[in-house]
Amino acid sequence: MLFEILIVAFLTILNGVLSMSELAIVSARPTRLKVMADQGRAGAHTALALQDHPGRFLSTVQIGITLVGVIAGAFSGATLGERLSQYLQATGFSLSVANTLGVGIVVAAITYLSLIVGELVPKQIALKNPEGVAVRMAPPMALLATITTPVVWVLDMSGRGLLFLLRQSRVSAEEMTDEEVKLTIAEAETAGVLSSDEREMIAGVMRVADRTARALMTPRTDVEMIDLTAGASAAQKLARETGKAILPVADGSPDAIIGVIPVRDLLLWKPSASDLRSLVREVPIVIDIADARQVIVKLRESAANMVLVFDEYGHFEGVITPMDVLEGITGSFDSADEEEPDMVVREDGSFLVSGSMAADEFVDRMGLRLSDDGDYETVAGLVLDALGHIPKLGEKLRVQNLEIEVIDLDGFRIDKLLVSQH
Repeated sequence: MLFEILIVAFLTILNGVLSMSELAIVSARPTRLKVMADQGRAGAHTALALQDHPGRFLSTVQIGITLVGVIAGAFSGATLGERLSQYLQATGFSLSVANTLGVGIVVAAITYLSLIVGELVPKQIALKNPEGVAVRMAPPMALLATITTPVVWVLDMSGRGLLFLLRQSRVSAEEMTDEEVKLTIAEAETAGVLSSDEREMIAGVMRVADRTARALMTPRTDVEMIDLTAGASAAQKLARETGKAILPVADGSPDAIIGVIPVRDLLLWKPSASDLRSLVREVPIVIDIADARQVIVKLRESAANMVLVFDEYGHFEGVITPMDVLEGITGSFDSADEEEPDMVVREDGSFLVSGSMAADEFVDRMGLRLSDDGDYETVAGLVLDALGHIPKLGEKLRVQNLEIEVIDLDGFRIDKLLVSQH
């Protein structure tokens, strides 16, 4: 009887090894396996090969698990159950009761052990370190697949045929959403792989990558520009007073931008030497719906480190500099002409938010879940989109768990908002 118990125990452990191997190889991340393979870890290449042929690998595992289950069932009912029944009869139980109890107790005990030793614990081990388990178990699994090749081939082809009839692709979609990337980054921060500053910077890069030129630019209302029709003295006065290194140049109208002039050149320029137009430099132009990648390409081409943004009607919308892109990643930098940052946390836990704050940054910081259909780039635009009209001073609205109150208007422009969480 001891030999039979050992056989059942061995089969249960073997079932656990097969279950652990299956889950580990399926769950292991290919990128980490490739790194381990480059580092010379034995079994990493084999694990990648098994992942490349999931039908063959899964068929091998199922063959093993099925055989183990059949043999374990035969031992439990035909041998151990019968022996326990004989023992119960010897202690005074009737034949029918002894048979029922004997088989029932053995089946219950083996089922319990199979769940714990053969399934739950091995799978928890596999989930805890899928790549490490995969590289260890891949070679024996590959050997088992080779031994059972004829049966595996039949099962694999049968599975392919059924998938074809169901019009299902055998190749899983490996696309990763933004939410999954953010979750992965958050897990990396929790595990200590990334610091909070690194996580915030990566999140900023993701936000910038999704922005358009209109979201990155300094808007036209905040752009200081030289008007050629105002004369040379006015231009040099602006150059002395501004804190900018480069100024756009308009020829009579804000929409008639003809280029830019470096402030340094303007300060050194002598009106008697040449015409003011001789200082004007051409810069690239982008449409306001251009994506961040196109903007960065144009910035690289610009000798003046600036691009001009126009809308589809040819109206000047604003300018983009490398600093605008950097601020999109890291957030706004404090400067002498800025009274306060885009978002300030008040003592009561509410937030004082600038209407010009980027909407995607606001959504991330407040934990909102908004659709991508909104045609706005700032928090002011978000409020206008939600209200459907120009708000009045003190007007309130709710956006999911937030209460937003308009507390400052500059004409029709939303300047400041008070945001409270409820």
